[in-house]
Amino acid sequence: MYPIICALLVCLSVLTSAADFRDCGSQVGKYTSISISDCEDSDSECILTKGTNVTIKITFNTDEPVNVVKAVVHGILTGVPIPFPIAQPNACNNPETGITCPLKKGGPFTYTKTFPILSQYPKVKVEVKWELQNEKNQDIVCIMIPARIE
Repeated sequence: MYPIICALLVCLSVLTSAADFRDCGSQVGKYTSISISDCEDSDSECILTKGTNVTIKITFNTDEPVNVVKAVVHGILTGVPIPFPIAQPNACNNPETGITCPLKKGGPFTYTKTFPILSQYPKVKVEVKWELQNEKNQDIVCIMIPARIE
């Protein structure tokens, strides 16, 4: 009986865990933490409210030196990646990101980006693919973020 109760508690804790951020192919680094404004630990997906600004913070380490860090963002709708243009994708040239290039091997480094959720966006469930790429277009980190625009 005790093993069954333990198994049920483990299943419940998985079902009620924070938004399921997943690595989607990081090649030359690894993220250690992610925070998104207005996305609580108890949320199964991040709610992105139209007409507001959202801030994402990604803390990561690198496996090798990196000269360029650029953000590439897509919204995945019904399996189709749709580019999400962000202002100043080159993190090295934008002091607001907190990234100063070149990056030495190791870390931690913290990337910060604030972006608008425009009122003309449709209300939709979306998976956000956020990549930070190096000068060779390799993913330093690649993160899938479950979200819903409301």
